[in-house]
Amino acid sequence: MPATLSIRAALFLIAVGALSLGAAFGSQYLGGLQPCVLCIYQRYPYGVVIGLGLLALLAWRQPTVAAGLTLLAAIALFVDAGIAAFHVGVEEQWWEGLKACESTIDPTSMTIEEIAEALKQAPPVPCDQKAFVLFGISMAGYNFLYASMAGIIATVLAFHLFRSQR
Repeated sequence: MPATLSIRAALFLIAVGALSLGAAFGSQYLGGLQPCVLCIYQRYPYGVVIGLGLLALLAWRQPTVAAGLTLLAAIALFVDAGIAAFHVGVEEQWWEGLKACESTIDPTSMTIEEIAEALKQAPPVPCDQKAFVLFGISMAGYNFLYASMAGIIATVLAFHLFRSQR
């Protein structure tokens, strides 16, 4: 039973990360929605989750190791939920975004060449603009819900794996 649970937990983590990154890249490259800096930051934890899931899959015969990796993945998912929650706050104007979200172009004090160079360096999409909204919830809001639920499930799986070793 612990080995089967280890495999299922690992496959769950890989699927969670792959589905999220698939949706993110699909919306960007197929749907034409350009990500802001905070959108891109939300992708990194899913890459970590996939990596930890692959390691857990390799360690399926050692449920304690798989449990530890699953718990680390849960932490990465909660970090992602935190980034998404911050992004929602920026979108809703509850607080300011990061410096990387802002454009520092002041055309009144710049030459044409400086403006052209600054445009190359400026973030392509401001973080406080919602690229997509469905039922009043932005993509960052959906990512918060998704990452939070996946983090809770991963935590439960990790504790079941730890408990199976007693």
